Amino acid sequence: MKILKPRKLNKKDVIGLISPASSPVDLSKIEDSVSYLEKLGYSVALGKNVGKISGYLAGTDQERVDDLHDMFMKKEIKAIFCIRGGFGSGRLLDKIDYNLIKKNPKILVGYSDITALQMAILKKVGLITFAGPMLLPDFLNEIHPSAEELFWKTLTSNKKIGKIKSIGDKKIQFLKKGKIKGILIGGNLSTFVSLIGSDYLPKLDKCILLLEETCEPPYKIDRMFNQLRLSGIFENSNGILLGAFNDCLENNTEKNTLTLGEVIQDYLGDLKKPVLYNLCHGHIKENLILPIGLNVKINSSKNYIEFAENAVI
Repeated sequence: MKILKPRKLNKKDVIGLISPASSPVDLSKIEDSVSYLEKLGYSVALGKNVGKISGYLAGTDQERVDDLHDMFMKKEIKAIFCIRGGFGSGRLLDKIDYNLIKKNPKILVGYSDITALQMAILKKVGLITFAGPMLLPDFLNEIHPSAEELFWKTLTSNKKIGKIKSIGDKKIQFLKKGKIKGILIGGNLSTFVSLIGSDYLPKLDKCILLLEETCEPPYKIDRMFNQLRLSGIFENSNGILLGAFNDCLENNTEKNTLTLGEVIQDYLGDLKKPVLYNLCHGHIKENLILPIGLNVKINSSKNYIEFAENAVI
């Protein structure tokens, strides 16, 4: 796979905002997002369909894919930020003009449901995208200063990113020790699993698999981990990074249940490869930006990951 790196972001550049999945509940927060970026010295362009609502979607599939295409097409747009996740990105995958994206590679940032776009774009285009904080809820809901600093450093500097460790008391921990490297692939667990068997997952052999999740009980994590196991994805990867599994706890009313830790141990405890967990990435205020498609080294003996190159040019 030939990897494409987008150009770095510079002050006064225009950042395009789109909602390829769900729309914010409070549309006034979009204005707050624009103000945040403008105060940092950037110009902002809203997708023409931002703010539309169609059930749990931010407009129709065509409206949302039109905004995505417009942002890649317009030369003045230098980066594309997703306003929020939710649901719906996967519905766009067979409607996207991937040749358009290949001819106009740009920064694309999002996580959670946006994982569907990131996997498809990596598979079809080879473009590095960024799993990281979104305007809603992250930047407007007390993002951790260290996560905010890494976010802007990653997108505005063509120097190597370097080592990523912990934030505050959230220490990276290991399930299986070791050192390995590979292309970082993955994102939100349920969104990633929904693409298995489709033509929109990149080649996963020898990858470093990234997984995070929110608000799913252990039995559902179990079901999705089992699908990854039966698909050979755990076995064929070089290593596994587990981000935050936020609010993925057993229901207190259920007497017979496995804990999240027990599910993780069942599926990953016997793998003969490095497994790190508690990485600050996912639905938490310490959400660290991670370049999807870039080579990453993991060292579970010393509890860090490292990007030994730049993600933007």
